[in-house]
Amino acid sequence: MSTLLLKHADLLVTMDDAGRRIEDGGLYAEDGVILQVGPSAELPDEADEIIDARGRIIIPGLVNTHHHLYQTLTRAAPEAQNADLFHWLKTLYLIWARLTPEAVYISAKLGLAELMRSGCTTSSDHLYLFPNGSRIDDEIQAAVELGIRFHAARGSMSLGESKGGLPPDSVVEEEDAILADCRRAIETFHQPERYGMVRIVVAPCSPFSVTPDLMRESAALARSYGVHMHTHLAETRDEEQFCLEKFGRRPVEYVEDLGWMGEDVWHAHCVHVNAQEIELFASTGAGVCHCPSSNMRLASGIAPVKAYLAAGVNVGLGVDGSASNDSSHMLAEARQAMLLQRVTGDPAALNAEQALWLATRGGARNLGRDDIGHLAPDMAADFAGFRLDVIDYAGALHDPLAALLFCNPTYADILVIQGKVRIRDGHFVDLDPISLIERHNAIARELVRG
Repeated sequence: MSTLLLKHADLLVTMDDAGRRIEDGGLYAEDGVILQVGPSAELPDEADEIIDARGRIIIPGLVNTHHHLYQTLTRAAPEAQNADLFHWLKTLYLIWARLTPEAVYISAKLGLAELMRSGCTTSSDHLYLFPNGSRIDDEIQAAVELGIRFHAARGSMSLGESKGGLPPDSVVEEEDAILADCRRAIETFHQPERYGMVRIVVAPCSPFSVTPDLMRESAALARSYGVHMHTHLAETRDEEQFCLEKFGRRPVEYVEDLGWMGEDVWHAHCVHVNAQEIELFASTGAGVCHCPSSNMRLASGIAPVKAYLAAGVNVGLGVDGSASNDSSHMLAEARQAMLLQRVTGDPAALNAEQALWLATRGGARNLGRDDIGHLAPDMAADFAGFRLDVIDYAGALHDPLAALLFCNPTYADILVIQGKVRIRDGHFVDLDPISLIERHNAIARELVRG
């Protein structure tokens, strides 16, 4: 049995149902599971690993529910800096067609490390193209090596340009092969048990890159194994027009017809929706992943997060692809979500605690997890700590939680996942970032220059 004791945090933010914030707080965990949370004076005195968190705020580990890690290789690509989604995709598809297994592995490792530095302990990733022998296994390997909790969304594209889809035929797969590999990934990697570190998600890419048949078959496959489902939805007006012309349905109505609504589904973006569609999300329990930076970067619009929350829809956060953000910083994304909901005129549209809720509890619920997202007994010992004695938060310590969201986003000084310290004093305990960055940049140059 391994034990961990964190004590003397200036403030421990539990994000539990009571919204407890504990001064001079801490927690005690055994074998990666929290047994006690409370004032430091009430906790045990000894443990195998003791963390003195003086001068820090401790929060639950952040949960990222939408990403494309391979896109770290094409950040700020000159050809796509000023394009909307469809033109951005058509420009980059041809570059991504050169991906290799090593490129997928290295980009995933770098992107996940970047997320971890921001306080993220659980991430999903949506990998939907597999050129040159690449497999979902390549990014799972990176996640396992880093020790981050990982939901690998086995994406797919089957509707190429020759059949009326957006992607070139060179990056799509045959549907039988897609379904077979989804089965293989689930049977090989999925850990359904509580505190599972790797889970598989079935995730056709989007209405404009897969067929209705693949959407239906993917849903049936996912539900036969009891795994979650994920896709892009209602991201842009172009997508809406595509669905109306090709399927005679708006995007939300279209996926509902195909069985893609329910508590086992969460959709990325969901920017262009009406009141009836918001109610459909609420009544079916389907989740939404809000990606504010990407939606601004690609001029897609502003998702109606305030309306979603008012209707009872679960909303989580995603940094989205690193070529449309172009960052993997979850704390920055929570800040962006808070500010973007205010920009249309309501300064109270989303407050700091609500933004942090999206990044923790909302994300956990999107992924179908009841073992992460807040700090309480029987929850996974996943948490992040941020130093408060830094220039960025000077003058903001009247409310340390608000400081995290309103002030310049900083990097985690402490990161613990399943009771194991992954970042200590701001540095990874078992990763050499310099060599990783060098190899990543070399692959990026090769990829973009062809």
